[in-house]
Amino acid sequence: MPIYLDNNATTRVDPAVVAAMLPYFTEQFGNASSSHAFGATVAGGVKAARKSLQALLGTAFDHEIVFTSGGTEADNTALLSALATQEGRTEIVTTAVEHPAVLSLADHLEATRGIIVHRIGVDGRGRLDLDAYARALGPRTALASVMWANNETGTLFPVAELAAMAHAAGALFHTDAVQAVGKVPIDLKFTEIDILSLSGHKLHGPKGIGALYVRKGTPFRPLIWGGPQERRRRGGTENVPGIIGLGAAAALALEKLPEELTRVRALRDRLEEGIRQQAAPCLVLGDGDNRLPNTANIAFEHLEGEAMLHNLNKAGIAASLGSACASGSMEPSHVLRAMQVPASALRGAIRFSFSRDNTVDDVDRVLQVLPEITAKLRATVPA
Repeated sequence: MPIYLDNNATTRVDPAVVAAMLPYFTEQFGNASSSHAFGATVAGGVKAARKSLQALLGTAFDHEIVFTSGGTEADNTALLSALATQEGRTEIVTTAVEHPAVLSLADHLEATRGIIVHRIGVDGRGRLDLDAYARALGPRTALASVMWANNETGTLFPVAELAAMAHAAGALFHTDAVQAVGKVPIDLKFTEIDILSLSGHKLHGPKGIGALYVRKGTPFRPLIWGGPQERRRRGGTENVPGIIGLGAAAALALEKLPEELTRVRALRDRLEEGIRQQAAPCLVLGDGDNRLPNTANIAFEHLEGEAMLHNLNKAGIAASLGSACASGSMEPSHVLRAMQVPASALRGAIRFSFSRDNTVDDVDRVLQVLPEITAKLRATVPA
């Protein structure tokens, strides 16, 4: 039976989510903007999905949710909107370990528009340099953009504190919460976060749908112009089945959150402890005390991650080198380089990411197979 441990890349769509979506392909096919009964029924479904997402995020108003095509569009919208609405402010503060959806756009803005980008470093556990972050904020900062949780190591960032610091400098604050939503408790009413990005396929929803939380009163400029959809904040006919699916996934994520924080965390800890005992030398990466409950990134010394993944795949076990968006790159992960992972382990890092679908048997199967793989590969490494 294949074992899937790459849930930070994407998750299986929950069957209940599929069931919720199916009528909106056939029976409830109207345009949510239409004034007749077909449209009204669909609009009601979209409104209910918005309410579900609002409950998961702890937002005060349902109109603070703007549906997008996914996390990348949401991230891009956040950065470009802040620069467009913050007159006289031409600087962005972000981190050296952000997702490419933020860093690639930041690089582009720096190269083509002269935007000054401050990329704040992290320590060996992936924790942000708070003093450097504070120094980078200033009267020309339009936006600080810091992920809630790192997609490779699972390290959590103190986004509530960072948002307050950004506001003290007169800047907006955005967090890419794609990996955090549905895995850790989020209550935006008690933070100063202005904008938040999320993606459906990371929480057992469909691909091609995401959302942007925009706090009431936050200045905003659309990325996509068109009709009156989403209160004129994102033009185009709504992806109704996707929105319905995201709403259903959000409701399930809220219900299952205690399981994520306990049972899933226990599976991750069982795997890490077993690997430490049976497949050393290795390093467990990330902030052990402040990390996503589902993510284990383990760097095996003197081994190549690609070879390990190949052997795991042959054994029916799916894991990853890190971000799915960086697969195929011959360069070591920018996250691990920023953390200054020792050269002996830099190319041997494997990310195992769990979901509520995983079991103790999955972990035990990995612990049965992995020591044999590492021993075989180490036997081929020159002394």
